[in-house]
Amino acid sequence: MALPILGLLAFLVIIMAIRGFRIIQQAETMVVERLGKYHRTLHSGVNILWPFFDRPRRILWQFVVTDVSGKKIIRKVEVERIDLRETVYDFPRQNVITRDNVTITIDAILYFQITDPVKAVYEIANLPDAIEKLTQTTLRNVIGELDLDQTLASRETINSRLRNILDEATDKWGVKVNRVELQEITPPADIKDAMEKQMRAERNRRAAILQAEGEKTSAILVAEGKRDSAIAMAEGDQQAAIIRAQGEAEARLRIAEAEARSIQAIAEAVRESQADPTAYLIALKYIEAFREMVSGENNKTVYIPYEASAILSSLGAIRGLFNIEGKK
Repeated sequence: MALPILGLLAFLVIIMAIRGFRIIQQAETMVVERLGKYHRTLHSGVNILWPFFDRPRRILWQFVVTDVSGKKIIRKVEVERIDLRETVYDFPRQNVITRDNVTITIDAILYFQITDPVKAVYEIANLPDAIEKLTQTTLRNVIGELDLDQTLASRETINSRLRNILDEATDKWGVKVNRVELQEITPPADIKDAMEKQMRAERNRRAAILQAEGEKTSAILVAEGKRDSAIAMAEGDQQAAIIRAQGEAEARLRIAEAEARSIQAIAEAVRESQADPTAYLIALKYIEAFREMVSGENNKTVYIPYEASAILSSLGAIRGLFNIEGKK
C-alpha cells in the first residue's frame, strides 16, 4: 500500500519540479500571476514557481513572415515570454491622402522596444495590434497636413514627427519607439507620369540654361580675347609708329646736320673764291631737279623754261669753285 503512495508522491514531485523550474533566456522576461493577480516579474536565469498557484501571464504577440512567393504574412500567437530586444514591425501598405487630395500608398516600418513588461501586459490588451493601428492613424494625420511634393521631399521630417508622436502615445504601455521609417511612397500612375514629364521638362530647362550660359561665357571670352588682341595690336602699332617717327626724326636731324655742315663748307669755299654762295646753291638744286626730270624712261623731250637761263649763270660760280679747289 505504501509503495503506490510513494510512487504517486514521487510523480507529483517530478511534475511540480518540471512545472516549477523556469529558465529565462537573456533579454527575455516573464510576468507571473499568483491566483490570478500579478505577483512578480521573472528575469534571466533559473526561477522557481509554485505549481498550481503561480502561472505565467500569456500575451498576444505578432510575427511577420515571408512565404515562398515573397508575400508577407502576419502571424499572431500567444506567448509566455516577453522579448525585451528591439522589435521590428513591418506593417502592410496603406493608402493615405495628402492635403492636395492625392491618394498615395505608403509602406512603413516601426522599431520599438518594451521597457516595462508589466505595463505592456496590463495597460493594453493587444500590444502589436494597438501599435499598428496607432501608427496607421498617426501616419494619416501627418501626411494629411502635407502636400504631395512636401511628402516626397520630407521623409526625415515625417519620420521624426511620427517617432515623437508614437513614443509619447506608447509611453503608458511601457513601450519605447526608437525609429519610424517610410520604406516606400508610391503615388498613383497618372501622378507618377506627370511627375516624370515635369522632371524631364525641368532637366531640359536646366540643360538649356546651362548651354545658354556656356555660350554666353564663350562669347564674352571671345569678345574679350578680340578686344585684348586689338588693344595689343594697337599698342604694337603705336610703339612701332613712335619708333619709326623717332627714327625718321633722327635721320632727318642727321641729314639736316650733314647738309648744314655741307652748306657751311661750301659757303666757306665760295667766299674764298669771292663768289655768291646763294647762286651756287640755287644752281646745285636746279641740277638735281633737272637730273630727276630726265631720269625717267618715258621722258623723251625736256623743255627748259626761259627763266632757268638765268640760273645757269650760276654755273660759273661752280666752275670758279672747282678751279680754286684744283689750285689747292
